[in-house]
Amino acid sequence: MIVCIAEKPSVARDIANVLGATHDRGGFIEGNGYQVTWTFGHLCELKEPAEYTPLWQKWSLSQLPMIPARFGIKLKKDQGVERQFAIIEQLMQAADSIINCGDAGQEGELIQRWVMQKAGATCPVQRLWISSLTEEAIREGFQTLKDQSEYQRLYEAGLCRAIGDWTLGMNATRLYTLKYGVNRQVLSIGRVQTPTLALIVNRQHEIDNFKPETYWVLTTVYRDTTFTAVMEEGDRGFKSQEDGERALEAIRPLPFTVTSVEKKKGKEAAPRLFDLTSLQVECNKKFGYSADLTLQLIQSLYEKKVATYPRVDTTYLPDDVYPKCPQILASMTPYAGFIQPLLAEGKKLPKSTKVFDNSKVTDHHAIIPTPVQVTTVSLTDMEKRVYDLIARRFIGVFYPECQFEQTTVLGEVRSEGLRAGTFDDAVPFKASGKRIVNPGWRVLWERKPATNATTARNDGSSHEDGSDNQDEKPQDEERTLPSFRKNESGPHTPNLAEKQTTPPKPYTEATLLRAMETAGKLVEDDELRDALKENGIGRPSTRAAIIETLFKRGYIRRVRKSLAPTPTGIELIGLIREELLKSAELTGIWEKKLRQIERNEYDAATFIAELKQMVADIVLEVMRDNSNRRVPSAQ
Repeated sequence: MIVCIAEKPSVARDIANVLGATHDRGGFIEGNGYQVTWTFGHLCELKEPAEYTPLWQKWSLSQLPMIPARFGIKLKKDQGVERQFAIIEQLMQAADSIINCGDAGQEGELIQRWVMQKAGATCPVQRLWISSLTEEAIREGFQTLKDQSEYQRLYEAGLCRAIGDWTLGMNATRLYTLKYGVNRQVLSIGRVQTPTLALIVNRQHEIDNFKPETYWVLTTVYRDTTFTAVMEEGDRGFKSQEDGERALEAIRPLPFTVTSVEKKKGKEAAPRLFDLTSLQVECNKKFGYSADLTLQLIQSLYEKKVATYPRVDTTYLPDDVYPKCPQILASMTPYAGFIQPLLAEGKKLPKSTKVFDNSKVTDHHAIIPTPVQVTTVSLTDMEKRVYDLIARRFIGVFYPECQFEQTTVLGEVRSEGLRAGTFDDAVPFKASGKRIVNPGWRVLWERKPATNATTARNDGSSHEDGSDNQDEKPQDEERTLPSFRKNESGPHTPNLAEKQTTPPKPYTEATLLRAMETAGKLVEDDELRDALKENGIGRPSTRAAIIETLFKRGYIRRVRKSLAPTPTGIELIGLIREELLKSAELTGIWEKKLRQIERNEYDAATFIAELKQMVADIVLEVMRDNSNRRVPSAQ
């Protein structure tokens, strides 16, 4: 008998249906030579400290660091888990072979390996590796099963991650709790959660310590178009009100003259396909969904077979998906009006290297719709919104680039003997406009044009859909300028406005996810962000849980859409002197080694040895602290 083990009952039922196993035996489904069973996510976990030695039962500084000679696993203490595992154990010990049908990723590999290890499985094991739960994908997956040995490095990376989290978390939490805690308050320290908290705390310090600077901006309206005075590089405006008013009064009675009109044509590619982080970012901006809620919604879409595997960190597709794209598009009937031009007779879908690139895809590809018609599936309103984002992104990558014309108009007002700030005899002005020549992919997202008398938005204000786009470079909206001619001249209306520099914005979940992805570096360019993903902290599948953990620990709180540290969180980061515990960049280097283990570019044993030494050094350093600092209780 062949035993298949999936990660969830719903997935097991989908697999059983394809295999022709139809008899529900309670805890597994049997038929056609198969027994299909399931876990409930993690059935096993690493043992608690006291299960290695009674000396680790009591929290004591003298027993640190706690590093087992050999790590062991145990069943979670849960009656449902114990009942299901008993069924799995019985099936596996009698099996001729096993097919690991766990989620196709590092965590899924670890979950199932631990279960097989705990069940004492000794028969041959094969691996099912699929990116969607459609019947077609499952059938293809069973036709291309691979020996489990091919995924050994993936398992080792997952095991190193689990051991690393246990070793650092258990030791550092006890260490800081015993050394700095008040009234038995547990100070939770984690390999990813603490650097993430440090990002939020450091941003709050930047905001609190920010000292605003006042400056004055000179503008003038000529032919219903607002022109802004061009300052020296690095200057936002006049540094003194006196200089600004002197320039204002000097140019008020004099004519404005256009000195240059320059037009340039440009192209803009469609937004990239989604990986999990970019989808969580978009849902937080547009709908205010938390990272955790978005993960639940896309997981549900995956299990309902209308979207591909969600826990991914690439925005690319492999070449072998390209032939399937027409079928996927044809099934997306709610978007027929957008899709019909793409599938017109005689037309071939474009294939861009910005979308299809085998070198940018490892375990899974970007999140896209499946060929299952979404109209045949019952979705909640929130699921429909998430699906709509995924669907439009997918359609958009096959549309032409948006073509636009960028117009830059320079002008000046001459005034002999002006002597205002850096200006001498003339004040230069500038206005820019953008005209969409061919919208291309933008037809999928209609935008409202800005009026001529207003400058293009650059203050991070909300979009028409109510989203807060403060974390990304503002999109240039269409702003068509009147037709100007060089040397034309006429009256104008100048104005001087007092402005102040503003502090950095607090993190939202969207901007925090981006910071975790790039180890705290502010990166707007997609290509550079891709390069930094290797050093990101956490994995796409775990970042939402890390943020939720910080809430539960009382280390951060929500202030409207923003995230703010609590006094406990601020104090905790303040007393941690060990940079490796709180530096996103250093933790990102550690994450990179875990990814290298996956690719057989780094040795797992070396990673564990470095981990043990690092924890021992941290314990020694904290023990040497003779200050009497304490962390207040979380409110």
